[in-house]
Amino acid sequence: MVAISRKIQFLTFSCILAGCTSIQPGAGDNWIGFTESGQASFYADKYQNRKTASSDLYKHNQKTAAHRDLPFGSNVKVTNTNNGKSVIVKINDRGPFVKGRIIDLSKSAFSSIGNISNGVINVKIEIAR
Repeated sequence: MVAISRKIQFLTFSCILAGCTSIQPGAGDNWIGFTESGQASFYADKYQNRKTASSDLYKHNQKTAAHRDLPFGSNVKVTNTNNGKSVIVKINDRGPFVKGRIIDLSKSAFSSIGNISNGVINVKIEIAR
């Protein structure tokens, strides 16, 4: 009976420890060289201070973004293909889920490479080292 109890404790501890790791599924070298082109949008004001999928709070003034697949914590270079301006953002959320859009930027990240009155801009994204 004691052996079974210790096994359960070990399995419980292992599961808790695995859940606390900072390594994300899919993280690593397999994303090096990844690029994608499409449209970028930005978060609406109503999302200020709301939790993202990574549990961070969304802040307009931080250079963050949402992507459907890239691991949380990935640094991504986003380049406006119309003017050549770029910004580095950290992935901390999932989305966007609108056809043609590949990344949702924080308001400050978007405004550093494009005019927010446009709503969406054409971009190329790539993993930044």
